[in-house]
Amino acid sequence: MIAKLLLQNTIFVVALGALLFASAGTLDWPAAWVFLVVSAIIGPACGLWLAKTDPALLAERLRPTFQADQPAADKKFMLTFVVVALVWLVAIGLDRRAHASDVPLSLQALGLAMYLLSTAFIMWVFRENSFAAPVVKVQAERHHRVVSSGPYAFVRHPMYSGVMLFFFGVPLLLGSWWGLAIAPVFAILFAIRARIEERALVEGLPDYADYAARVRYRLVPGLW
Repeated sequence: MIAKLLLQNTIFVVALGALLFASAGTLDWPAAWVFLVVSAIIGPACGLWLAKTDPALLAERLRPTFQADQPAADKKFMLTFVVVALVWLVAIGLDRRAHASDVPLSLQALGLAMYLLSTAFIMWVFRENSFAAPVVKVQAERHHRVVSSGPYAFVRHPMYSGVMLFFFGVPLLLGSWWGLAIAPVFAILFAIRARIEERALVEGLPDYADYAARVRYRLVPGLW
């Protein structure tokens, strides 16, 4: 499982770098190198932590993002998400190629901080919820239950809340106003996925409807 983790993370980071540098038309992009090095460190570090604390969750997270027991709506979501993410990364690279954005170094540092905060928040989610699979499904074989502790006491989908820090932070780190302008599209996508997930959980987990009635907000406390 560790070997699979390292291989997947290596492929992911190499693919990120290839896409960013190819669309930028240059390797002279210090912020992109920072992003890739941090990603190369964070992925294995978080995976090794999961291997020690919750190997069953790590095994679930390493499974494909398209699975047989996944709702058709979630498969369509994943396909759309991949396409939007590719467009987002290419736009960031093209922004660098055109030198269209002039993001202050202080905001780039803020973007890195948001990336790290996003990772820490997601690790908190993983600590509280052993059922945080990469796809929408009820994990009956793992005795899936409703989780209402930690961040789940405030919002019903804290994973998506944390991930949004990544999608707003990374374009700042990479110095791209274009990427930042596209980032709200991910918020819309995760709002759609939250509804897909809730339909599956209401149908598959008897206590989820009561939990949803207690915790009103999906992504942002006091807002939605």
